[in-house]
Amino acid sequence: MLKAVSDERTRQIMALQEGEKVEITVLKKEKLYLLKVINKMKEEQGSLQTQVNKLRKDVAKEYMRYVNECDARKLLLADLNEMRNQQLETSLRQVQDVKGEDTVKLTLALKIARQDLTKAQVELNTMKANYGDVVPRRDFESQGKKYSDLCEKMEVLQKDFEDLRREYDTLLEVHREAVEERDHFYNELQQVQRSSTPRPDWAKCAEVISGGPERWSYLEEGKTSDKLVDVLLEEIGTGVLKEKDTFPGLGKGDKVPLYLRFEGQVKNKKLSKKDVVNILKEIWKEKVSADQQKGKQSSLSEFFLSYLQKRYGDSLAFDWTYTIYENIKLYRSNEAMSLFYDILSGKVDEALYHSQNQLICNLLKELTDSDSSNSGTLTTEQFREVKVDDLKTAFCTIDPAIDDLTLDTYLGLAFQASREQWDQTVPLPVDTVMERLLARDTKRTGPPPETYYTCQSEGGETGAYNSY
Repeated sequence: MLKAVSDERTRQIMALQEGEKVEITVLKKEKLYLLKVINKMKEEQGSLQTQVNKLRKDVAKEYMRYVNECDARKLLLADLNEMRNQQLETSLRQVQDVKGEDTVKLTLALKIARQDLTKAQVELNTMKANYGDVVPRRDFESQGKKYSDLCEKMEVLQKDFEDLRREYDTLLEVHREAVEERDHFYNELQQVQRSSTPRPDWAKCAEVISGGPERWSYLEEGKTSDKLVDVLLEEIGTGVLKEKDTFPGLGKGDKVPLYLRFEGQVKNKKLSKKDVVNILKEIWKEKVSADQQKGKQSSLSEFFLSYLQKRYGDSLAFDWTYTIYENIKLYRSNEAMSLFYDILSGKVDEALYHSQNQLICNLLKELTDSDSSNSGTLTTEQFREVKVDDLKTAFCTIDPAIDDLTLDTYLGLAFQASREQWDQTVPLPVDTVMERLLARDTKRTGPPPETYYTCQSEGGETGAYNSY
């Protein structure tokens, strides 16, 4: 079996390695391709940045040219106005000489003309000063559109680059997890190969166990190697326990439990397993009744001793406490005795016993309600019926955040009935309910509940338990 398991693990590892080689090759090719794409995008980004810089320089040059041209125009206009004034004065002087007109009249006309000219010149200079260096609207809109297009392309390229970088990081993370998982499986295989030992031949125990092969077959049914070791220890301990006539007292120190504080020898009552279980049941029954009367829960260790003292007297009580204690400490495979020992020694809270009893009572009630014929037995098919309340509880357990409207919709879909008809709805097979739910888009509305995994491995067998 070890060789078969080892070969199977080796084949699995080789298959994982082959699959990872192919996956790594594909990832490397994708990495090279992505690097090329990134380099190409960087080159395009650099080219676009160069174009933007060039456009900025061109705009600056044009602006300087327009400023210089504006200043030159202003100087030319000033010279032109001066020349016009001189020409006008010369013309007026010539006209005056020719026609001999009145000097006062001509001087007044010249003054008014100069005022009009000055006003017109001021307006003209104002207009040129305000709009002389302005770029034409058509050119401005054209340059603005080009700049907007370049910005949009830049943003798209930057977004694509970020997406590619995130995908690359994701691929690296996936590859790292795959390598870690591979190493984990390999180390697990190595550990299994080192720690695995041949399974013992448990059939040999039938020759030495009381009752022979028939009893041993009953004892070993459905038990693991670890449980079988406990069974053997119980059988050996039972024989040793029956041979003892007395037990040595542990003294009266503070570290000794109250029910074992005794000096000297106590008598072994040599009780059978059935007798011990019956006494434990009686102790639990009396304790529950006493706690209900007092209105509070007492300590099991104190009640254990007081109950035996009340029943057998102070002189014989420790004979019974030691005998019961040694038996429950030995029979760890018996649930009643093991639980009583754990609670008595303080390893487990007493609430666990009461919760188990409540769970058993609830289960018995459900089974009794399902047994409509009062036959005392239930068929497998009866466990495949599901009621409206059962499905509602399942939805609320799996998806605590589900709202009432969605819950009512799913329940109506599963049982094909309205809310008012649910009380008269008969239970349906689970398969039918699942088929109806799968026919619609039924999904979780809240986050998934936490999932706990517990693994137990022995002899090449692994069990995984998933609970909500």
